[in-house]
Amino acid sequence: MPFKSRAQRRKFAELLMNGKISDKTYEEWNRETGRAKLPEYAHPKAKGAKKSTRKTTKKTRVRTTGTTTKKRRSSR
Repeated sequence: MPFKSRAQRRKFAELLMNGKISDKTYEEWNRETGRAKLPEYAHPKAKGAKKSTRKTTKKTRVRTTGTTTKKRRSSR
């Protein structure tokens, strides 16, 4: 099975150096890949989702006079 990216090839080389895969396995994958120009990563990282802007309604002001409270209506 050929490598899908340069990052995958580096990872397999690291596994080979640590003795977690055999030399035969690495060479088989490398041979099947050949001189193909590989991307750095197989899949680009997902970009963050766009944040939607939330529309807010105009708040009414509360005016306090003494013990009673009255809401002021906007002129619009």
